[in-house]
Amino acid sequence: MGRALVLGGGGITGVAWEIGMLCGLRELGVDLTDAELIVGTSAGALVGAQVATGVDPEQRYAAQLAPPDGEAAAALGRGALVQLVLAAVAGGRDPQRMRARIGRFARRARTGPAAERVAVFARRLPVHEWPQRDLRVTAVDAHSGERVVLDRNSGVPLVEAVAASCAVPGVWAPVSTGGRSLVDGGLCSPANADLAAGYEQVVVLAPIVRGIGPMIGAGPQVAALRAQGARVAFVSPDAEALAAIGRNVLDPAQRPAAARAGRAQAAAAVAGIADVWERVGDEGRR
Repeated sequence: MGRALVLGGGGITGVAWEIGMLCGLRELGVDLTDAELIVGTSAGALVGAQVATGVDPEQRYAAQLAPPDGEAAAALGRGALVQLVLAAVAGGRDPQRMRARIGRFARRARTGPAAERVAVFARRLPVHEWPQRDLRVTAVDAHSGERVVLDRNSGVPLVEAVAASCAVPGVWAPVSTGGRSLVDGGLCSPANADLAAGYEQVVVLAPIVRGIGPMIGAGPQVAALRAQGARVAFVSPDAEALAAIGRNVLDPAQRPAAARAGRAQAAAAVAGIADVWERVGDEGRR
């Protein structure tokens, strides 16, 4: 098959960094927005949905640079953080059991109504219909801990799929849709890059690389894709971008710096990405 773009999770600043990277790369001659497959997890689900539905990345980049305008930073409270850690530990070495425990915590946590978050994503997605392009949005069943992959054939509205993928346990409520209660797709993997299996050319942009406990990190999934014969470019925030992102990935005040850092990092990443992204035969036309 052809080319796949994998966009990992990473909160508000992850959205900004990914959009900055996409804009910087396109400015340098590599346009990742024409991928045949887009896999989006959490922050990457929002960016992926915007890309797949034809939203101009430069428009979204400008939005990242705008002041937060009263938008407060979200974060887990100390008590909720302790409960989340205990839920993860109680899951032992079984990833699905761990996710189910965290899902139970998410269902019991005191958060705002899910409808408010769905409304937020309705405003951030100019197009509410699934694209014809293959867009896969990841989430986790809050009861079973099973990974759920949502697409245009899933019966779940696009806005609700993206909201579910971004439903950080203990911060935002699970989203009930398609007969399931769903939480953040990042609980399964920071990027879910394994969903690009079978594609020959893959670019993975992963604001967060490591998983929690027995969760599979982005690195091993990239290694598996390469072992299957895929050409893969794997990019995560460099030192400057990490400093710009800061400690709280849910802080909108860090959004402009993260976006600028992603755009700046594109210059160092473009050569490796271009080598992967070129179609067969393009080498002679450089």
